[in-house]
Amino acid sequence: GVHLWDSEGNKILDGMAGLWCVAVGYGREELVEAAATQMRQLPFYNTFFQTAHPPVLELAHAIAQLAPAGMNHVFFTGSGSEGNDTMLRLVRHYWACKGQPQKKIIIGRDNGYHGSTVAGASLGGMKFMHEQGDLPIPGIAHIPQPYWFGEGGDMSPAAFGIWAADQLEKKILELGEENVAAFIAEPIQGAGGVIIPPETYWPRIKEILGKYDILFVADEVICGFGRTGEWFGSQYYDLKPDLMTIAKGLTSGYVPMGGLIVSDKVFEVIEAHGDFNHGFTYSGHPVAAAVGLENLRILREEGIVERVKAETAPYLQRRLRELANHPLVGEVRGVGMLGAIELVQDKATRTRYPGDKAVGMICRGHCFNNGLIMRAVGDTMIIAPPLVISQAEVDELVEKARKCLDLTLRDLSV
Repeated sequence: GVHLWDSEGNKILDGMAGLWCVAVGYGREELVEAAATQMRQLPFYNTFFQTAHPPVLELAHAIAQLAPAGMNHVFFTGSGSEGNDTMLRLVRHYWACKGQPQKKIIIGRDNGYHGSTVAGASLGGMKFMHEQGDLPIPGIAHIPQPYWFGEGGDMSPAAFGIWAADQLEKKILELGEENVAAFIAEPIQGAGGVIIPPETYWPRIKEILGKYDILFVADEVICGFGRTGEWFGSQYYDLKPDLMTIAKGLTSGYVPMGGLIVSDKVFEVIEAHGDFNHGFTYSGHPVAAAVGLENLRILREEGIVERVKAETAPYLQRRLRELANHPLVGEVRGVGMLGAIELVQDKATRTRYPGDKAVGMICRGHCFNNGLIMRAVGDTMIIAPPLVISQAEVDELVEKARKCLDLTLRDLSV
């Protein structure tokens, strides 16, 4: 289900699916049994030295069937962060194999999130993370994010989308195409505040990627496995990535697992040059693979992704938009089972409250106290409920959210 109980016995609707990951909801005995059965059969074996085991082979095949065309190879990791670390090494190795070892720079976006490891936090564009650890590491650059509400100024969303996309071409030319290895982006920025790009953004990015000889990496850790109403966010926006990082919804968070999906184009170059000397003890862990397989079976056989697209996501987005008339709300935006509510001091000018007011944290506190989990990213309240949420539970979520907005406004008025 979609509810949790705290240490005091209070029932709470989890509007964040744990940390974006509990896609099939809590209490799934099938996933518990899959883990227990696999532990009895083969609790561990590695995937090094040309070895494998049935669950990891079957899971790789299942993922390849769901992924965009031509994405047929999977390297498994323990997390999305490890997936992006793997991507960085593999991309640079790919270009070296092609005789262009100088192509090392990877371009990310301001306020993007690609993990908390040294490489992942460098690829991401969160300044507060860069300040801790002297990041980013060399060979990583960033361009502005497509965040119209916060950074679009007087431009229309359409014009801003083109401007933001054009920053990629500007950066490629500044650095030199001969030095740029890849562009990495989340289809929808999650931890940055559920940033939905203007409709003009991704089509223009696709044009730019088509002009230059660089790889495109889609970070699908949040968007993957049904969150947008498609199996992957890349499919929602009709993107054609060369690599995709995955995690979270792969196992619904019941056990840790991530991975990197690699296109035939990239795989064939790597394979022709021998082994890629990279791996982790827990890459393709059999218990995680068994849980992942069962999780994908549940998503498929219960038609959860199709139901999100046709029924529950449209209903959630319609109900969320009803909050736009609240005096504290500057914008409501969302796609699929992702949503954001911007809290502002002045709706007309999109002016935020001073940072020391901590409006988002005030609202988050009221949410917890009233049986709802929403996450505060600055003064943006974000939601990403389990994909199995019902329309009645959507109603509960929205009604509690409105109450908490009222309580937050009351506190600010004192």
